[in-house]
Amino acid sequence: MAERRPSPGEPIARRAAALASDLKATDIVVLDLRGVTDMTDFFVIASGTSDTHVRAVAEHIQAGLKDGGVSTTMTEGLTQGRWALLDYADCVIHVFHPTLRQFYQLERLWSDATPVRLDAEITQGA
Repeated sequence: MAERRPSPGEPIARRAAALASDLKATDIVVLDLRGVTDMTDFFVIASGTSDTHVRAVAEHIQAGLKDGGVSTTMTEGLTQGRWALLDYADCVIHVFHPTLRQFYQLERLWSDATPVRLDAEITQGA
């Protein structure tokens, strides 16, 4: 397999996953999309337990990344709290209500992507 080019999206994705875990998001997954699409390099996908939780997780990620000097290029869905999307160009973060995550099945849609290994405490939403 060819070596992947470095991406500024990887540290953003890893930090976003950790921030999601801070607020007890569940089923946190990071997908490496390099070589699969030119749209972005990484997806972070996480679930909240309610609309309020989805909003809180997304806002926590946004604030935590902003504290590190990283700002979004676009946000969607923060008001509704069903599917919040934070676009950082090289990394796109999706925080879903479980029913919408099951419906859209992004992991299946992007099954050609490479899952990024995360610490167990992050993936389990510790």
